[in-house]
Amino acid sequence: MARVDKRILGLVAHRLAIFAYVVVALFPLFWLLKVSVTPTRLLYSEGVRLWPSEMTFAHYAFVIENSSFPQFFKNSLIVSLSTAAIVTLVAAGAGYAMSRFSFRGKLWLVGLLLVTQMFPLVMLIAPIFRILSSVGLTNSLTGLILVYTAFNVPFAVFLMQSFFDSIPKDLEEAAMIDGASRFMAFRQIIVPLTLPGMAATLGFVFTAAWSELLFALMLISKTDVSTFPVGLLSFVSKFGVDFGQMMAAGVLALIPAVLFFLLIQRFLVQGLTAGAVKG
Repeated sequence: MARVDKRILGLVAHRLAIFAYVVVALFPLFWLLKVSVTPTRLLYSEGVRLWPSEMTFAHYAFVIENSSFPQFFKNSLIVSLSTAAIVTLVAAGAGYAMSRFSFRGKLWLVGLLLVTQMFPLVMLIAPIFRILSSVGLTNSLTGLILVYTAFNVPFAVFLMQSFFDSIPKDLEEAAMIDGASRFMAFRQIIVPLTLPGMAATLGFVFTAAWSELLFALMLISKTDVSTFPVGLLSFVSKFGVDFGQMMAAGVLALIPAVLFFLLIQRFLVQGLTAGAVKG
């Protein structure tokens, strides 16, 4: 009986810990939504409440109709999707080469990729700004895509290499014995098996590019090419902060990320459960 009681207590404690984690993780999102539907006059007068006594969607209407947020939104979509697609394609090829081939300088290349992840980003802003200025790519979405691609490729290569390492070489070797070229074996056999890995890479890079602020703030000064993290600063003035409109813009900015992960969740689940059913 005592052993059963311990199991029950352990199960209850486990469930309570998960519930507490979920509450802590989701509470900022709940507060974001709560402030976005609270009338400005009640933001400070009501004190701390879990939900406002009145609701309004005026903040959302202002953000969509009377601000530059739709343009910020469009720019972020272009930059994030382009960066995610380019990085995933590059990482797939490089990760496959790192996994399947031995070549001179491979260890040096791995070390170089690791070193690129060790530098604080703040140290690199000045040289990157100077380089992009010399070729006319500041205040440009193209320049921002190039910078995001350069900084996300190293981690994505290691991520994709780990997925390729988990696939037996015998599969593509058997295909090549049957007459397939290496590229055909890669395209028809390896790529379908690594779709979960590509989905994970896409999700990681998209999220990183979608929420990045530092380089976007330093390299972009024109409103028409600003991304939404920079655009959120437009709700901050020297006289105050319009929290209602800022939070409404934040809620709207969550929509693409949520939709993107809903589209790729099937592949993400496959990647997470692949190890559990192996063998």
